[in-house]
Amino acid sequence: MSIDQRAITEDQWRQAELIWDYHRMRHELRPVDVAIGLGSHDLGVAAHSAELYRSGLFPTLVFTGGNSPTTAKVFPRGEAVHFREHAIALGVPAEAILLEPDATNTGQNITLAREVLSATGIHPTTLLLISKPYMERRSFATARKLWPDVEFLCASEPLEFDDYLKSIGDEKLVVDMLVGDLQRVIEYPKLGFAVEQEVPEDVHAAYESLIRAGFTSRLIAS
Repeated sequence: MSIDQRAITEDQWRQAELIWDYHRMRHELRPVDVAIGLGSHDLGVAAHSAELYRSGLFPTLVFTGGNSPTTAKVFPRGEAVHFREHAIALGVPAEAILLEPDATNTGQNITLAREVLSATGIHPTTLLLISKPYMERRSFATARKLWPDVEFLCASEPLEFDDYLKSIGDEKLVVDMLVGDLQRVIEYPKLGFAVEQEVPEDVHAAYESLIRAGFTSRLIAS
């Protein structure tokens, strides 16, 4: 049976959960000037953004994201557009949401959202990044590189690893994405795309083991 057809093993589950925990920044949230909801395949980002807006953490929310091969069919009008509509349906006033519909990677998410904010006269000093759970650390490292004079906090849906697996419904894909994001955390600072993040030895060992086991569909070419 191929790796795409079977459930992950107990050891692989443990290794993936270790990487999952590493990706989560677990910042203590407090009121900020602005929040940015990072586009992706996961509509939970929009739902959690709406929840945090309703809790009074920020007055302005930017949704950023165009399309990628994995989201074009799900969000045909673009990630940010669909996220905005979902947030409005959940009670966020349309006037509180700014739209950045063109970004195709995390660096562009940050850079183009910053341009949208600047164009409306908003120059934040504190900012909340709302992303998929396993994307917190990479988005933080990218934002710190591209916008160093802003204090960033990170948030995502408060899901445990097994709950997130169930919500996506594809164990292999989720583990592939965890591994791919960790590769970017490790490699992007060398390319000037992000600030360095310390990777604990056990997390790095789990990452290498999962690559050897074939969880590689989301890796970038080295």
